[in-house]
Amino acid sequence: MFQNRLINIMLIILVALTLIGVIALVLYTQVFQEAEAEGEPTIDQVLERSVETEEITTNLLSNHIIRSQFVFQLENEGAKQELEKRNFQIENIIIQQLSDMRDADFQGSEGIKELEGRIRSEVNQIMQEGQVVQVYMNQRVIQ
Repeated sequence: MFQNRLINIMLIILVALTLIGVIALVLYTQVFQEAEAEGEPTIDQVLERSVETEEITTNLLSNHIIRSQFVFQLENEGAKQELEKRNFQIENIIIQQLSDMRDADFQGSEGIKELEGRIRSEVNQIMQEGQVVQVYMNQRVIQ
């Protein structure tokens, strides 16, 4: 290649080190990106992607009144912004679901979990930017 043998050896070593560096960089970024994507979100990420409803008061099927508040955990920031814009639709879904329930449905945790699941399912049907990961009943007062 070149006349000087020392220059040839230096170029080969330089190309080899560059190649090793590029491979190490690609492997490093791929491994750590996959590790972050697979893990559960931290509590800070959950709080950043959560929306809390205002207190909702409505009648139950059993002629009792319920005051409740919900927290929606979303999968990304776009979904959070969309849910905040759809606030009136979310409150309507919650009121409809609560209106079909009796005070006895809230006696155990199963009734609350079922309600949260139905609300999540209904909200996910209208969402376009992302999905609701979890719904939490934050407050519940039955009178």
